[in-house]
Amino acid sequence: MASPQSPSMNSNEPTADQESYNRYKALISTLPSQRWGLNGMDLHQYNGFWFPRIPLEGLMAAQDRFVARPTDIILATFPKSGTTWLKALTFATINRTDVTGSNHPLSMLSKVNPHECVPFLSILYSDGRLPDLDSLPAPRLFAEHIPFSLLPESVLGSGCRIVYLCRDPKDNLVSLWHHTLAWVRVQGLAQCHSFNEVFELFCSGVSMGGPIWDHALDYWRESLRRPERVMFMKYEQLKGDTGGCLKRLAEFIGCPFSEEEEREGKVEEIVGMCSFERLSELEVNKNGRMSVGNKEFENKEFFRKGEVGDWNRHLTAEMAERLDRITEEKLRGSGLEF
Repeated sequence: MASPQSPSMNSNEPTADQESYNRYKALISTLPSQRWGLNGMDLHQYNGFWFPRIPLEGLMAAQDRFVARPTDIILATFPKSGTTWLKALTFATINRTDVTGSNHPLSMLSKVNPHECVPFLSILYSDGRLPDLDSLPAPRLFAEHIPFSLLPESVLGSGCRIVYLCRDPKDNLVSLWHHTLAWVRVQGLAQCHSFNEVFELFCSGVSMGGPIWDHALDYWRESLRRPERVMFMKYEQLKGDTGGCLKRLAEFIGCPFSEEEEREGKVEEIVGMCSFERLSELEVNKNGRMSVGNKEFENKEFFRKGEVGDWNRHLTAEMAERLDRITEEKLRGSGLEF
């Protein structure tokens, strides 16, 4: 059974050798940087992709220290592509037989946000922490926003399974923008870019985890090379056929639904349990908070609309056409389309 791994994010965890973290900080200080959306939110370009400083330090530490197992499951997403939903669905699927245990999904998802059930590796290793992950039972369930090429070497060579979720870049941009505004409220920082300015940065490939097209192509190509290792999904597909996608997900991660479970409506039960409507109405997600760095982030900020096509309310026709054109050019010849 996968278990919630938030205890490994405790500030009392032993810290790594300071020399290593000083080395990460020194390297980051030499990287190209770009302010994004708000004062204090600088992105740094590392191996062609843009990241905030704290998760980038954690990424570097995870690359050096994380030891993957063949039974591990990694949920990889571009930021604001349905990460919270994917975490809930996967956690509930893996733990669906834990009827009375502490990990029963109905109980867990009613008490904590999905991000506390499935932690980000780069956050587990941030701020000098050395999380104790060896004692966690299989399958261990982690998440990441980084491209395939930057995953720790132990992940690439372990045979563990990776589930990737992305979405239409237009909707992704809008969701990223609203998430940035949430950070303005949480951090008390001044907004330094308008939506039009953020649009220009996004089109040039500058955003958290960007360029979005390179990020998606990284996993898309690997899913074609090794479909038994990497499952590629789009948010639009998950939204349109949640039950069908969930059954394929369960099969891929080695937890297929039995015929009896399907007859008993277990798939529909998990879909309903993890729906945007249900999760967003839970007390823990309406009024709860979770620690992000040294700040408290309101759980409700992870639940905005959960819609396909919300970009229509924010992008002009010209902006949408331009972004579609860039997407088509970036993905041409790959077989990947949005």
